[in-house]
Amino acid sequence: MKKRLHVYYSGTVQGVGFRFTAERIAVNLGLNGWVRNLFNGGVEVVCEGDESRLIDFLNKMKNGSIKHYITGAQVTWQEATGEFEDFTIRF
Repeated sequence: MKKRLHVYYSGTVQGVGFRFTAERIAVNLGLNGWVRNLFNGGVEVVCEGDESRLIDFLNKMKNGSIKHYITGAQVTWQEATGEFEDFTIRF
């Protein structure tokens, strides 16, 4: 079942390759959406795909090479809209 995952990450998540890591993980899992830095120092991720792959994304972010930079993750699940064709980094 296709779902949408919306995550706000907090911690030292800017300037450490966080967006590029999120993009690599999402692309490897076949997810569509985007990642961007926020003015408050956090990072926002929106991605869509199979629910099991979105859970894999969360786990890879939580347990991967950048896990030490994350102090919090506010996760929201929504219905997929199908509006994304790929996964991009927004600047």
